[in-house]
Amino acid sequence: MALNIDLEYYNKQFRGIPPEEIISWALQLSERRIVTTSFGKYSAVLLNTFSMEDPDINVVWCDTGYNLPETYEHASYLTNLLNLNLNTYVPKETKAFTEHRLGFPSVDQPEHAEFSEIVKLEPFRRALADFKPDIWFSNIRIRQTDLRTSKDILSYSKEGILKVSPFYYWTDEDLDGYLEQHNLPKNSTYFDPVKALESRECGIHLQ
Repeated sequence: MALNIDLEYYNKQFRGIPPEEIISWALQLSERRIVTTSFGKYSAVLLNTFSMEDPDINVVWCDTGYNLPETYEHASYLTNLLNLNLNTYVPKETKAFTEHRLGFPSVDQPEHAEFSEIVKLEPFRRALADFKPDIWFSNIRIRQTDLRTSKDILSYSKEGILKVSPFYYWTDEDLDGYLEQHNLPKNSTYFDPVKALESRECGIHLQ
């Protein structure tokens, strides 16, 4: 059963509140929770925060198979450094078979929808079916995409999962400061084959 939260009230209350306090509040709502990561540019910020707030939380990574070597190195480094409870979900098709059938379609090709479904959306739905979370922590932020700008710190997914984005109003400069303060790396070369452009939605947050 979905958590019944007054989004308008709490989003006003949480504006300007430290992310750690937002996380602490949300952790009291349910034991069924996940945090998603792409091991992207600022992934270390949210994951490091959870290593202190809820170190055993299930971390879900949908590995498309198209990540750059730097991202796999970043993922391995953070997993070991933060002792992450990492759960990796991969496509049911191999990369070679998908490319044999579809090639590597650009976002304006009709095959791109099926490509996105195979490499990211189906694995993510599998993760949701396995964990059945009431709460989904993510690192989406305002100004990233049109969809994300229409959200807030708290929102609901299409399936009624409470989505909590504690760093929603933080700027790149804020996150850079966090990384520097905690001596954490930034994955500056991150590339998402589904999004292609940083301003485009990857698909998971359309769920």
